[in-house]
Amino acid sequence: MPTYARADLAFEKGEGPYLYAQDGRRFLDFGSGIAVNTLGHAHPHLVEALTEQAKKVWHTSNLYRIPGQEKLAARLVENTFADTVFFCNSGAEANEAGIKMLRRYQYVSGHAEKNRILVATNAFHGRTLGTLTAGYSDKYREGFGPMPDGFDRVAFGNLNELRDAITPETAGILVEPIQGEGGICKAPEGYLEGLRKAADEFGLLVMFDEVQTGVGRTGKLYAYEWSDMVPDIISSAKGLGGGFPVGALLANEKAAAALTAGMHGTTFGGNPLAMAAANAVLDEVLKPGFMDNVLAMSQLIRDGLAVIARKHPGFIAEVRGMGLLLGMKTVPTNVDVVAKLRELGLLTVPAGDNVVRLLPPLNITKTHVDEALAAIDAAAAALAQ
Repeated sequence: MPTYARADLAFEKGEGPYLYAQDGRRFLDFGSGIAVNTLGHAHPHLVEALTEQAKKVWHTSNLYRIPGQEKLAARLVENTFADTVFFCNSGAEANEAGIKMLRRYQYVSGHAEKNRILVATNAFHGRTLGTLTAGYSDKYREGFGPMPDGFDRVAFGNLNELRDAITPETAGILVEPIQGEGGICKAPEGYLEGLRKAADEFGLLVMFDEVQTGVGRTGKLYAYEWSDMVPDIISSAKGLGGGFPVGALLANEKAAAALTAGMHGTTFGGNPLAMAAANAVLDEVLKPGFMDNVLAMSQLIRDGLAVIARKHPGFIAEVRGMGLLLGMKTVPTNVDVVAKLRELGLLTVPAGDNVVRLLPPLNITKTHVDEALAAIDAAAAALAQ
């Protein structure tokens, strides 16, 4: 179906941070399948883990115990605030599960009237009807109405507006700690802590959408760790499987207790193949020094972009983000920049607010950074206004 405006490129092989097209051209992948390929392409440990599991069992359904789920859940619990984990297949599914959890928590707590969720401007939470409504873009909702009710929108980063929007019907708050699709917009200082304080004051739950920010992308396993607060629920996907589809909802016991047996489920979620891939990703991401490399490469990119901005004043308006979730707000149209970079052998991803996302694999080296910066410099020379 014609649902994608695809570039005229088809890749037949990947190795590390590189993709090779059918015509033999090599591209440095600073898009990572939209922040998915955590360890690049054909990582030996991921290939081995998935291949070995494929020889054993692919799917049994959640009618039975799945040891890989139990192992992965234990590791996520050990390394986060969470007490329990639900596995699914995508970020949108994880967010849908979280929305259900926010509402049902209030229901089983004797507050059935609390069923509305506060969401933010410029948010993106997925493409299902529920997550489209929680998201901000009218363009993505056009022609799909009527939309589900139950969401109230406030300005991202404005605590006063958020507190004023809380009513006796409010169940919880859903935000991204760094808005990805919206333009790599980081929550202002103190904002996330303010959400927690307001939620505690009014008996609400706080859920973070960490689909794009999670699994080391910002230099910590999850982005909430950069703040002085702890959410009740986070959604995770994208980088968790390193390229294999997997989603997860992490929650504390208080929130998760609302979803009793039969209240939510999935046929494919948490299948043995996905669990093998995700456990292999954690094997690498949790190694000592891994996050140090993410932060070091991030600083190298930022330093290089600062040089390019001075050299070509009409190209980079602002650099945003954390870790290897970086965004260049460009003076030229971002889609033109993405196209020029692609011509120069560098793959990037557009975002809102005229931003070009730089989302490389988390295990890149200085050599890869230097190569990417050279391409960005060349693009700036061609496009600077």
